[in-house]
Amino acid sequence: MNANALDRDSIGDLILGSPPLIEAFVSLDQQLQPNGFDLTLQEVNSLESPGAMGAGPGQRELSSTETMAFGPDGWLQLLPGPYLLTFNEIVNLPLDLMALGRTRSSLLRSGASIHTAVWDAGYRGRSQALLVVHHHLGYRLQRDARLMQLVFFRLPRPVSQGYQGRFMDENL
Repeated sequence: MNANALDRDSIGDLILGSPPLIEAFVSLDQQLQPNGFDLTLQEVNSLESPGAMGAGPGQRELSSTETMAFGPDGWLQLLPGPYLLTFNEIVNLPLDLMALGRTRSSLLRSGASIHTAVWDAGYRGRSQALLVVHHHLGYRLQRDARLMQLVFFRLPRPVSQGYQGRFMDENL
């Protein structure tokens, strides 16, 4: 049996399940796509210190961050550079699903990209991703904007042990 990407109806059915595949979304109608689910912007953080990646699990250090304030109109002007995004949605992956995040094409066509890691089977949390503004004039974001599409893949069989890392239940 092969791993297969889920379609809109399959994702919708899992959102209605218990626990729901995705919760705390802004608009199911707008976010549910033919081949994935759009995640929306809750928070933007600037990176304030360098991080570090050593050989062992205890030798990782995340960059410190500072939350950026949206204007009274809900918009935020970003200069070129990297930013840590936090999404509104809570993702609850069962042991037979994994996900990959892809930048929405509107961002790419304006000189901004989102970089993500793999959403492992068994992960639960309010995820984060790296936004890089490449355009020399910057980029504007509005709170709750749809920025990235999660694409879900059914695994050939459930994993024997789901995600156990330090980001389990993050930002809840």
